[in-house]
Amino acid sequence: MKVQVLDYDPRWPIQFDQLHSLLWPVVQDLATSIEHVGSTSVPGLAAKPVIDLDIIIPSKEVLPPITTRLASLGYVHRGNLGIEDRESYSIPELKRTHRLYVCPAASLALENHLTLRDHLRSNPRDRDAYSQLKKKLATQFPNDIDNYIAGKTDFILSILASKGIPKDQLDSIRKANAC
Repeated sequence: MKVQVLDYDPRWPIQFDQLHSLLWPVVQDLATSIEHVGSTSVPGLAAKPVIDLDIIIPSKEVLPPITTRLASLGYVHRGNLGIEDRESYSIPELKRTHRLYVCPAASLALENHLTLRDHLRSNPRDRDAYSQLKKKLATQFPNDIDNYIAGKTDFILSILASKGIPKDQLDSIRKANAC
């Protein structure tokens, strides 16, 4: 898979809104919200042109009916992909347009997504530094997504640590990113 990082595109929030409009009617009675997360959710941040969405559920108990409903839209459940409390779903033919996750409200995965997003939205210096790092890594590893991801890990962990995420949780993130 080619690693392509683009300058921020103001169409990304519109794409999120379109996906939200498709998904929300199907899950609204089981979920609490759908959040735009990942780099495309941060104005001004360079990103791979893939929209990340988290469907937030009150507890794991609603995961089976959510999975059934997402399947009715063509989504395939891919498991947690090594990240506890973050279930991944994709539509095979649309896999490169967006990544859909379902996370319990009290999950570390969700906390990490929202903490990083909110920090980068409110800290332009860190946002710009992260943009530069992502562009550099995409140039350095144009065909190696694993090394691209690994190259971002320390930057992400430093932000999460500064926001009070406990060390044992940071260690689990590092381990998951090494997989």
